[in-house]
Amino acid sequence: VQLVESGGGSVQAGGSLTLSCAVSGYTFSSYCMGWFRQAPGKEREGVVSIYIGDGSTYYGDSVKGRFTISEDSAKNTVYLQMNSLKPGDTAMCYCAATGGPCSWLGTDYAFRGQGTQVTVS
Repeated sequence: VQLVESGGGSVQAGGSLTLSCAVSGYTFSSYCMGWFRQAPGKEREGVVSIYIGDGSTYYGDSVKGRFTISEDSAKNTVYLQMNSLKPGDTAMCYCAATGGPCSWLGTDYAFRGQGTQVTVS
């Protein structure tokens, strides 16, 4: 299983970015994809997740109304549209996959990508 993130970068506060996570080698038809982030000196934070199967989504309080997760099954890709970005959103962002239910705990996800940096100034 391979997860590859892309789309990170540097933006000014109020700007937008769209992250992508391409999944390959995952044979389950239903699974959960989550986005996590970790800022320097801070704990890893679960941001948002989507259950591939019924489309259920789960948003962290800090990103509700600003971030939107979506998936394109044909491309095996999950997207994270991030709007109204704040300096506090600066972090290394990771996507992760699990065959179980969606969870806010990164340790519940068996697979994780290398990450993409998001910097908001």
